[in-house]
Amino acid sequence: MTDPEVETPKRRFRGSRGPTGEERAPRRGLYLLPHLITTAGIFFGFYAIVQAFTGNPDFAAVGIILAIVCDTLDGRVARMAGSASRFGLEYDSIADTVSFGVAPAMLAFGAGNLNVLGRPGWVMAFLFTVCAALRLARFNISPGRYRGRFEGLPSPAAAGVVATTQLFASFVREHGLAWNAPEFTVAAGMAILGLLMVSPVPYRNFKEIDLRHSYRTLVIVVVAIVLVIQEPSVSLFALSLLYAVSGPIEWLWRLYTKQPLEEIAEPVSTEPQEGELDRMTS
Repeated sequence: MTDPEVETPKRRFRGSRGPTGEERAPRRGLYLLPHLITTAGIFFGFYAIVQAFTGNPDFAAVGIILAIVCDTLDGRVARMAGSASRFGLEYDSIADTVSFGVAPAMLAFGAGNLNVLGRPGWVMAFLFTVCAALRLARFNISPGRYRGRFEGLPSPAAAGVVATTQLFASFVREHGLAWNAPEFTVAAGMAILGLLMVSPVPYRNFKEIDLRHSYRTLVIVVVAIVLVIQEPSVSLFALSLLYAVSGPIEWLWRLYTKQPLEEIAEPVSTEPQEGELDRMTS
């Protein structure tokens, strides 16, 4: 349920609304499709974990990227089908924890040879996993403080950094260049990504991009697609890394120039109220 967004909450649980604001019933035949896409995302996450364990890091990286694609599609399909639900929200969060919390940590632990660090190695990998879970839980409660921004690095983006780094490393090795990142560097990178996920640093969500009326934006998107097609291992790594560092850079720049972001007056919350909580626990 994410737009590259990465992550976009499904706040309308009983179906989406039509142009006049009336409740629209889910379309028959499409009700299960978002859940099937989410299930496919879990499959690719599980596939990535298996490949990381069996010594195939490139396949594991591809599995994570395919899980990101599924996570991007399921929310859009659910809104198109009018089948967004609380069940879908919870199911998607579980899928994201597997695909973007556990799978990247296993990939980094295996490909980065973190076992040689002993306890610090697996603790740093676990830190990434638990931060991804906390990020997803926080997002389910409130999407963020600022309009048009995520609060913290989205978990699919963090997982994308791990996956594309592996593909870029393989690309460099195939072209005869040495790539042996020190184990402590890999562990530190995982810790930094994890902390960025739970940080208050705002990240652009790109939901308001208008390709129909912005010629410059359309040109940028087309150029990015061409670069990805030309050499995906390099282009995807550059794009994912650029997005990961864009949040802190823009945040520091706004602090320096004193240009605050527009805050949401009343953040949307899906926490059960006191009466609802009593009924749930009684």
